[in-house]
Amino acid sequence: MNYFAYGSNLYWPRMRQRVPSARFVAVGKLPGYVLKFHKRGADESAKCNAYPTGLADDEVYGVVFNIDANERPLLDAAEGLGNGYNHTQIEIVTYASVLTAFTYTADPRFIDDNLTSFTWYKKYVVEGAKHYVLPATYIRLLENIDAVPDDDHQRARRHADVLANTAADWDS
Repeated sequence: MNYFAYGSNLYWPRMRQRVPSARFVAVGKLPGYVLKFHKRGADESAKCNAYPTGLADDEVYGVVFNIDANERPLLDAAEGLGNGYNHTQIEIVTYASVLTAFTYTADPRFIDDNLTSFTWYKKYVVEGAKHYVLPATYIRLLENIDAVPDDDHQRARRHADVLANTAADWDS
């Protein structure tokens, strides 16, 4: 099954850790949506959301991965399905075709435009976008998102360890 990653799962070592069967398919965009960092995470910080606008000029860029259906529950658990995110069936425009995929979009009850992302979370998104060579203007938009250091130093260290993976760890 095809899954569209647009947030922290763009960071390949994190995605592979969550869903070992994941395989890169294509870079693509989701028309009629904008990327917002406003979904309340379990840690009370802002996480990404593909927010529907219905406007043709709005686009969220990301990556389509193919995952084994029997591993979808692993991704559902990591994403907090039913506790902040819902499944959404979408069509992704790639350079070669249009692909059907699922993604996670924020449950409206978990949207808070006053939240700020942690720096480690933002780094997952930015580094993934750079690796998959998303459009430069889109990467600049990501780099300009406000983020704050995580006061939970143990959690921040765990994420720093994942983020320390080198380019050799990106085998897609």
